Amino acid sequence: MLAESGLRRQFLQIIMSNKATESRSSSAKHLAIVGATGAVGIEMLRVLERRNFPVASLRLLASPRSAGKKLLFRGEELTVEPLTEKSFEGIEIALFSAGGGISKEYAPHAVKAGAIVVDNSSAFRMDPKVPLIVPEINAADAASHSGILANPNCTTAITLMAIHPLHQVFALKRIIASSYQAVSGTGAMAIEELRKQVEAIASEKPVNREVYPHQIAFNVLPHVDSFLEDGYTREEMKMQNEGRRILDLPSLTASVTCVRVPVYRAHSVAVTAEFEKPVSLEKAREAINAAPGIRLHDDPANAVYPMPIECSGEDDCRIGRLRLDCALPNALTFWVCGDQLLKGAALNAVQIAELL
Repeated sequence: MLAESGLRRQFLQIIMSNKATESRSSSAKHLAIVGATGAVGIEMLRVLERRNFPVASLRLLASPRSAGKKLLFRGEELTVEPLTEKSFEGIEIALFSAGGGISKEYAPHAVKAGAIVVDNSSAFRMDPKVPLIVPEINAADAASHSGILANPNCTTAITLMAIHPLHQVFALKRIIASSYQAVSGTGAMAIEELRKQVEAIASEKPVNREVYPHQIAFNVLPHVDSFLEDGYTREEMKMQNEGRRILDLPSLTASVTCVRVPVYRAHSVAVTAEFEKPVSLEKAREAINAAPGIRLHDDPANAVYPMPIECSGEDDCRIGRLRLDCALPNALTFWVCGDQLLKGAALNAVQIAELL
């Protein structure tokens, strides 16, 4: 089984390589990006370009207030168009990153026009008819789509990139985790709010807050997304609910605390994963080293461990502080970092488009 898994990972490393593929068997596609001027939309543009995605034409779509803006793609200036119900004529693949409400309203129009939608919002993630895809984990599920495929939550994607190779060897049972999420996960306004607050504090001026309920500069907020009746937030439940679908583990349980931290980019997650089978560090390291999209970065004695400042702008996620858990049997504890605008959003979406 390990040999078979290793061959599969090697194959995935070839087809999911972060380097631009020199030759592609598929013909160029007519693409659209919905939410092109947002943080994720801009990253989608960059990822499409550097991965040499076969683009026949590219239509950039956004709200009316962003229409008319110019964005650069492969040396050419493209004009952003206002999103309408008629925006998808002639489009084959539409990458959506403009919020759940926009996705629910306009994705059906895209599908009706003949496009396949890759949606980055939470609108369709729990729809049993919509595949929820992390290509390194469940690429085969993409074949069962009916016009829409969903990108998982960014923290879920980054965490599962580390957990999946371990699950293949030891069989995952439950997750206990705390996330440390960068402000860019909230959007461009949150990045600007952190920058202005830092400048205000350095200048001994009053701190203003608009995006978050409390000051984020030099602070941490144990509050990401809205609270549910049981005391968890919507964000915290995504790892369990989405993880069950991506890993095909209906009985998976996950207790998560999500924390917003004053970091501009890249999320970090402290994870304790309990497994059905006895664990060993040697086998865990072997599994991680063989897996695509995740790199072992683990030498604490020499201060080598994943940090968001180093993972920012990097396609691969990093795992470190890997150790046998001292409180639970058959459990591993580790720290994983990843760029939530890339593997947590834009990169994963483009990888799904590559599968198509």
